[in-house]
Amino acid sequence: MKAAYFKLIDRSSKSPLLWLPLLFLQLLAIVYRLIVCWRNYRFDIGKSVTRVDVPVISIGNLTTGGTGKTPMVRYIARWLRDCGIRVTLLSRGYKAEQGSQNDEALELERRLPDVPHLQNPSRVTSAKTAIEEFAAQTLLLDDGFQHRFLARDLDIVLIDATCPFGYGRLLPAGLLREPLSSLKRADLVIITRTDQVTADTIQMIREKIQRYNRDVVIIEFAHYTEGFENFSGDWLDVHELAEQPVLAFSGIGNPAAFSSLLRQQGVEIAEYLEFEDHHHYERKDIQQLIAKAEEVSATAIVCTMKDLVKIQVDQLGGIALWALSVGMEPVSDDELLVRELGRIVELIDLDE
Repeated sequence: MKAAYFKLIDRSSKSPLLWLPLLFLQLLAIVYRLIVCWRNYRFDIGKSVTRVDVPVISIGNLTTGGTGKTPMVRYIARWLRDCGIRVTLLSRGYKAEQGSQNDEALELERRLPDVPHLQNPSRVTSAKTAIEEFAAQTLLLDDGFQHRFLARDLDIVLIDATCPFGYGRLLPAGLLREPLSSLKRADLVIITRTDQVTADTIQMIREKIQRYNRDVVIIEFAHYTEGFENFSGDWLDVHELAEQPVLAFSGIGNPAAFSSLLRQQGVEIAEYLEFEDHHHYERKDIQQLIAKAEEVSATAIVCTMKDLVKIQVDQLGGIALWALSVGMEPVSDDELLVRELGRIVELIDLDE
C-alpha cells in the first residue's frame, strides 16, 4: 500500500488509470494548503505564540518522512552540553504508547543520558516544566518547524538531499507539510545525506532554497556509520558483516536511505522487510522476522537503532540482532553552524 502511494505521488507512471486518484489527491492538497496558510497567518501576526525565558532552538523539516532529525538533535544537544549548558529536549511524543516514550525518545535517552527529554503534545507546557523543574538554560525543540506555539530563537530546517522537496506538492498529493515559501522563516537550513547524491544535485537544492530565502545560512551534513550495536551495548565493526547474508528491517520514515547505507558498508541484504514509521513490534512481527531470517539463511538480523530500542533483545530466534548506529557530521561550512549556535550561547547566563 505504501509503495503504491509513493509510486502514485512521484508521477513515475503515466497511466491514464492514475489520473482520477491524482486529481482527488490534488483537491485534498488544495484544502490542506488553505488550512496551513490560515494557520501560518495566525502565527505570523502573533496569535497563540508563547515566549519563554530561555533560548529555544527548533529542529524540523518541510516534508514527512526521515530527514535525519534524531541524529541532528543528538549532535546539537551534545554540542551544547560540551559548552556546559543545561539543555532539555522537547518533543510531541508521536506514536508513543500510553505511559511510555516513543522510539526517538528511547534512542536519544540511550545516547544522551545526561539530557532530559520531555514528551508532550503541548510543547509550551513541557517548556515551562523544563525551566522550572530541570533549570534548563536552553530548550531543543524536536520536529518543531510546524509547532509554532512556542517562540524560537533559532529555526533550523533539515532537507534530505535524497528527496529534498517532497515531489514539489503538499500532502497528500506530495510529501510537503508546508509550501516551500515557508523556508522564509528558517534561520538555518541543513542539507542532510549529501554523501548519497551528486554535487550537481546539492547545487540545485541550494539554488532552490535561496529562491525562497536568499539570506539563509546553508550547511551540508553527511551520515556516517559508527558500527553495529546490540541492545546490551556490545559493538561490531561495520565490516564484520560485509558479504554475509543478513535480514534487514526497519520502521522508519526513509527505509530506502537505510538500505542504501547498509549496502554502502558491503552488507548483503538477503531480504528487507519494511514496517510503517514508528511501528510497534508485536509477537506476530517478531515471528515473521524469525521465519524470514531462517528462510534466507541469514547470519544476522540488522535494523535501525529506533527499532532496536523497542524490541530490546540481542537475538531473535537464536540469530544475532544488531542495529546500525549512524551519526552525522558537517562536510562544509561547519564554522557557520558554530557561529549560529554561538549566537544562542551568548543569550544564556552561564553563571546561573
